[in-house]
Order: sequence, then C-alpha cells, then structure tokens
Amino acid sequence: MLEALLSATETDLGSGNRSEPLYEQLANSLAEGIRSGQIAPGDRLPPHRELASRLNVNITTITRAMAKLQEEQLIETRPGRGTRVAAHRSKESQFQSAPRNEPGTIDLSVNRPATDAYNHVLAALLPELSKDPRFDSMKDYHPSEGPAWAREAAAFWLRQQGLSATASQVIMCDGAQHGLALSLRAIAEPGDTVLADNVTYQGIAALCRILDLNLVGVHTDDRGMDPQALRQACREHMPRVVFLVSSIQNPTAITLDEERRDELAAVIEEAGVLLIEDDVYRPLLDDSPAPLARRLPEQTLYLTSLSKCVAPGLRIGFMLAPPNLVSDMSTSLRVDCWSISPLSALVATRLIESGKARDLVVVQREELRARQAMLQQAMAGLDVRSSATAPHAWLTLPDVWRDANFCQNCLANGVAVLPGSAFSIDLARAPNAVRINLSAAPTREQLARALKVIARLASSGPVPHSMDPS
Repeated sequence: MLEALLSATETDLGSGNRSEPLYEQLANSLAEGIRSGQIAPGDRLPPHRELASRLNVNITTITRAMAKLQEEQLIETRPGRGTRVAAHRSKESQFQSAPRNEPGTIDLSVNRPATDAYNHVLAALLPELSKDPRFDSMKDYHPSEGPAWAREAAAFWLRQQGLSATASQVIMCDGAQHGLALSLRAIAEPGDTVLADNVTYQGIAALCRILDLNLVGVHTDDRGMDPQALRQACREHMPRVVFLVSSIQNPTAITLDEERRDELAAVIEEAGVLLIEDDVYRPLLDDSPAPLARRLPEQTLYLTSLSKCVAPGLRIGFMLAPPNLVSDMSTSLRVDCWSISPLSALVATRLIESGKARDLVVVQREELRARQAMLQQAMAGLDVRSSATAPHAWLTLPDVWRDANFCQNCLANGVAVLPGSAFSIDLARAPNAVRINLSAAPTREQLARALKVIARLASSGPVPHSMDPS
C-alpha cells in the first residue's frame, strides 16, 4: 500500500498543477494515506534521502513535509530507528500509570488494589525494619539480580503459585512492567517479531514501539489465544517471542483453561520460540491451572509482581528465567538501574516471610468478590465478561455506541473507563468494548455510583446525561 501511495504521489508532484508548496503537497498526500488506512500504524517510511531521490525533490522538501506530519502526530521519528506511522489513538486510550485526581471523577481506568490494607500493614512493619539483621545492608550496592535473601523469599512465593522455583533462577525487578522491558531487551533485537493476543495489555505495545519490535496480534476466542491461529502466525512471522497474560487476562478477564494451556504450550514448543508469561493476576484467583512455565520451563520467562495483589507502590516484581537466560536478564537489569531498591526488597521479603503478603491477597480477593457481585447486579442484561475475583471486567457495547464515544460520555458524567481500542494491536479491528476496573474505586459506594452511570449509558445510547448524585 505504501509503494502504491508513493507512486501516486510521485505522479501528482510531477504534474505541477497545484499552487501550494511541494512540501505541503507531499505532507497532505501522505497524511491522507495515513488517515485512510493506506499506510498502517507502525509502517516504516523510507529514509529522507531515498524519498527525495524517489520523488525527485530536494532533501529540504522531505524534511519540511516530515516535520509537518510529526507536528500533526501522524508519524514518529526516533534517532537510529527511522520514521514510522504513529498509532492513531484517542486521548482516552493513552497508556496511563496513575489514576486521575480530578474532582468529581471516579476513575475506573487504572488497575490497583481495592483496599488500603497494605498501608496499615506497612505502618506496623516500618518501625520493626531497623531490627532486622538485613537492615545493615540497606546502604550498600546489591547484586543486579537482587539480594540473595530477597530471591529466596521470591522463590518461596513462586512455589506457592505452582512453580518449581529456586532462588538461582529468580531476578528481582521494579514491577512486572520493568520485568517485561528487561526481558524484551535481553532476548529480542530491533526488527524481531513478538506475538500477543490481538487484544492485550497496553504495556507490551508501548515497549515494542520503543524497542523497535514488530508486535503482531493473534486471533483469540472466548477461551483465549487460538492455538491454530498461533501456529499459523509462527509460520508466517517467525517470531522471537510469544507474550501471554495467562490468568485474568488484561483486559478481557479470560483465564486460560487447562486444555487451552496444553494446546498453546504444544505450539510454542513445536515452534521453538520463547514465551513471556505475565501472570500478575494469578494470586487473586481462587484456583487456576498450573502456569505455562511449568509446562515449558526451558522456554519461558515467567513474570509476576505484588502490584495487583498487594500494592503497586511497593514496586516489586519477580522473574523466573531458564538457567541459560539468567545471566542475560541480570545484565539487562544492571544496565538499566544497577539493582532494585533493597528497602523495597526488604519490605516485600518481610511480608512474604511473615505471611502478611498472603493475608493481604485474601483481603483483596474477598473485596473483589463483593465488587463482582455489585457488577453483576448493575450490568444485568448487558454483555459483560469477568470472573469471581477479577479486578476488571470487559463490557461489549451495544451497536449504538463506539468505544471512544462511550468513554467520552462516561467521562462527561464523571466516570473514567478505557476503550477497547486502547488494548487492540490492530486498530482497524478494535473491539467495540470498554474495560471497567472494579478495584480502582476507593469505596464500594463510589463503585456503585460509577456502575450505575455506565449501565445507564450502555442501555440508553448516546444521549447526554449528568452524573447521578445519588
């Protein structure tokens, strides 16, 4: 499509029938191609000199045209990585790391624990930390993979999740997103392909753009990634990595069942590719099949953290790596930040060793169970998918709505949610749905108000409403 558009542009520029400057003609032609979908998000444009030669214009014309497209946020230029077509995402779908603090807005767009139980546990723990014999090392550097005692605690935590983990295979990180970045930098090179669910966690898309990796979506059904579609994608794209959120998938809340895990593991093993299994939500489940990492221990980088089940402010994650990748992962972390904060590692270690981390998971799980009951009652008659202790739900919208427009209407009525397009790898096939983070509301009363607004808008169609004060 890009080649056809450039040929048409070359002919158009050569006709000399327009009064506007050449750089504007070129910019307008490319902009039209981008907006119409002739050039897809992520497509790489030829280098400036190549374009200038191809279109028979000087390099200054190309530079000015590209500057205009960049100003309109239609392209992204990175030194050493060339120029690519930018993803066309609405403001409502942009990757966020913190909730809104706007007065009058109930923000259900960021996944975070549903209670403040962690703060109470931390307040009691802090005065005791200086008595811990490991406290003396807080001032020192530590191994890149983390202090030995923290890795022992992490291995214990991972064994509770059904894995045969040893401390020597554990790398500590500042949360699962940091672990995902470390993993991709350690095992993939610019231009490599990463496969993921066609609707998936926003963080993987952001990282692939930054690292110049080719992210390709794989068809999913109601049980998760389709094994046959994965097999076909492996044949077509020769990927380096497959990325999966295996429990309470973000955003669809699907947990892969035992049979589907076996099928996917067989395809991944057959293809000889690496798997990054993001399993941050697993502790919140009452029960779940064993992680894929247990089926493919030599091909899987397993990521988890305490962010979703204990507290994101702790910034502690655990990576379980095959022995042959531990050194690469450790090197990646050392280059990134030398090592994680030993103070956060000590807090996490004490929580795990004392059983308080497990207690906090139970508290979060029970609060989510209550919030899920509220969801089911409020959304009766609507197409909503979730599970008993999931922190988020996936609402497929009636045809009268488009996801971005629905989010805008929700926000105008005091509720923030994220559109399906925020999670879609192929924006042309983005699902007409929204993610609702039940855990994000500070109180159940606020959640009830927000759910009432969402359900009313979904049921009534795009008619202006005001925030229900009740």
